[in-house]
Amino acid sequence: MVAFAQLHAQNHKITELSNVFLYLVKDRSMCDTDVACDVFFDLTNRVKEHMELVDREICGQLISHPDNRVKNTANRFLSGSTEIKRIFNAYVKQWCSQKSRSLKIEDHPSFLQDTEQMFALVMDRIQRETEHLYPLIRKLGEEQQVA
Repeated sequence: MVAFAQLHAQNHKITELSNVFLYLVKDRSMCDTDVACDVFFDLTNRVKEHMELVDREICGQLISHPDNRVKNTANRFLSGSTEIKRIFNAYVKQWCSQKSRSLKIEDHPSFLQDTEQMFALVMDRIQRETEHLYPLIRKLGEEQQVA
């Protein structure tokens, strides 16, 4: 099982990078800088890695739990993950060039709106993990230690 310290560190870094990126791209002239692109690609990679880790290490174990409530929680997170990944991949495909490691912004207001919505979705996911998924894992771990 993955350590909570690692998950929290990932969540903290994703939140930090998201805040920095959102701050940078509000100014159109900053969108074309190497710094903004570096933050963007670091952020998108970390989001993907984190979601894969949670899906594989946490939800993957919970899905086989005998309690249906635990299974249902894992299924909800996995289903949400699939949808977030789909939206996230479409966002990345629309607004960046992976080949040239650059942002491709023709309509800054639309880019800004999509970016704010995308990272609000990611932040909501992180909050739900912290408030629902991690406490469930801790509770199950405590129950196993008692048994």
